[in-house]
Amino acid sequence: MEDVNPALGAFVQEAREILENLETMLLDLEGQPQPEQIDAVFRALHTIKGSGSMFGFGILARFTHHFEDAFDKVRDGLLSIDDRLIDLSLKARDHMSALLSCGGDCDEAEALEASTEAGRLLRSLSDIVSSTAADAPHPPAEASRERRWRIRFRPEASALRNGMRPDLLIAELAEMGRITISFTAGDLPALSDLDPATSHLCWIVELLTRQPLSEIEAVFIFADDAELNIADVTEQAQPAAKAAPAPRRPPEAAGENVRVAASKLDEIMDQLGELVIAQARLSQLATATSDPDLETMVEEVERLVTGLRDSTLSIRMLPIEMVFGKFRRVVRDLSAELGKDVALVTEGGETEVDKTVIDRLSEPLVHMIRNSMDHGIEGAQARLAAGKPAQGTVSLSARQEGGEILISIDDDGAGLDPEAIRAKAVERKLLSPEAQPAEEELFQLIFAPGFSTAKQLSSVSGRGVGMDAVRSTVDALRGSVDVQSRRGRGTRVTLRLPVTLAIVDGLLVRLGSSVFVIPLASVEECVEVDAAEQTRDSGRTMLCIREHLVPFLELDAVFAQAQSAEPRRRVVIVKADGQRLGLVVDDILGQNQTVIKSLSQYHRGVEGFAGATILGDGSVALIIDVASLARRALSQRHAQRTAA
Repeated sequence: MEDVNPALGAFVQEAREILENLETMLLDLEGQPQPEQIDAVFRALHTIKGSGSMFGFGILARFTHHFEDAFDKVRDGLLSIDDRLIDLSLKARDHMSALLSCGGDCDEAEALEASTEAGRLLRSLSDIVSSTAADAPHPPAEASRERRWRIRFRPEASALRNGMRPDLLIAELAEMGRITISFTAGDLPALSDLDPATSHLCWIVELLTRQPLSEIEAVFIFADDAELNIADVTEQAQPAAKAAPAPRRPPEAAGENVRVAASKLDEIMDQLGELVIAQARLSQLATATSDPDLETMVEEVERLVTGLRDSTLSIRMLPIEMVFGKFRRVVRDLSAELGKDVALVTEGGETEVDKTVIDRLSEPLVHMIRNSMDHGIEGAQARLAAGKPAQGTVSLSARQEGGEILISIDDDGAGLDPEAIRAKAVERKLLSPEAQPAEEELFQLIFAPGFSTAKQLSSVSGRGVGMDAVRSTVDALRGSVDVQSRRGRGTRVTLRLPVTLAIVDGLLVRLGSSVFVIPLASVEECVEVDAAEQTRDSGRTMLCIREHLVPFLELDAVFAQAQSAEPRRRVVIVKADGQRLGLVVDDILGQNQTVIKSLSQYHRGVEGFAGATILGDGSVALIIDVASLARRALSQRHAQRTAA
């Protein structure tokens, strides 16, 4: 496979980041736009246009040029910012993103450029620009007359190797007026020594144009290391204008940011995981030998490994604002589609989460926001009749509690209807007609596959697939979902997710001769009980702990192992999906830092396990999926109630 030009890859990555930021910039303009905000949008467009031309994205550059013209009018005060301009700008930004994804001037990009949607966008952009032409002040005669410029341009020797296309820069100059081109090749080596990837030529261009000096300089904005002289030679009798250096972007502090591929971070985490396992093995050997010198060294190694672990994990941590910021566009578009006035409020965007978690959060959050706006938030008339403001509010907030990240989605809408949920559950045979579950249990039923109480389908929701997707994603992230709702007051859905997916603190438990790991974030307490303290309530297996009944599962039965003969067994009380559950084990071995290993493709579908880990003695311990066991216990309770 041909290696990808690193400079081209850097351009694509930078352009994607600019386009993501551009969406936020455009949405910010809907309030009270400031001149610096307008300039930021113009600079972003100019950057993509210039670098796109340089790296062979001519179709993208041509389209961006029309987009840039519109904001040039805004910057000059000739065009006002209104809803039409913002709507059009957001669609144009999406089209630029699609052109960037095509990978350059290929057949796919040409097809996209010739599409009906692209044509409509170009006509709308041209209409906006041309509509201001009649009102634009006429430039002074001196400024509008043609001038002759002599441009001397020598790229840095490695410029061609890094992706620079001098021919595209010259072509952009040619669009400004009439040009003549010549070369100097005094530094050209002998043919036997010639490296075709090295730049040896110096371009001398004479340009006759009405464009000002600033526009000519802008063509070379990315030629940072090139020799560049631009002189006004309109009248040879007058002294030439002072040579203008190539414009340069403000230098960043050395070492301030380093862009690293996510795959390399994953490799580091894999190696760190192996190091943690080796360190656990070393600790076990030191304990067995009782050598004080070895124990001292082991403590030092453990301290260093812990510091390395924390530093490596911090590299993978990103602010969740990266996810939150994307939903301003979602809420804006849905408000227009649904005909509802809804505001988005975010809080705690600085909370840091593992990159893997962030990458997989967008889809479930979109589903919940769509449900909140379609089913939760009422129309303006209904809100006013209920004594609420006409504008609805959806809030996104994040905070950290211990080893978990809590992400809440609140709305001030009508809330969930427990009776409607119960009726639908009975209809779908998820509940027996006689069952009277608590509201917390009823609310969990909205995550059942295909479950929906919507009376009619819409283009936004109503098919019962959204919340099921939320549950699947959260389960894959080893998290849980809590739902709280009050009729007429609104609903809050809280996602509980681990801070990191690579290393987790676990509780080692023994079941017969096997060792399992229970994630410590799910553990509430550990108790010791005997068979006499086990009871049955309406056919359900329960434990009485401090006068509270807690359902329990005997893990030897769940995992089809031989029944335990232990006279007194331990129970680990865990909490998942808003309910407490007891897991009966033979013994509790202690706390351990667990490196998570994925199960093979043949075992990933086994219910009850979230992965595996390697212990200090080299043996493998399975990590228990508390959430799936909690749902299993809930289904058993429903079945027992139905049978009773």
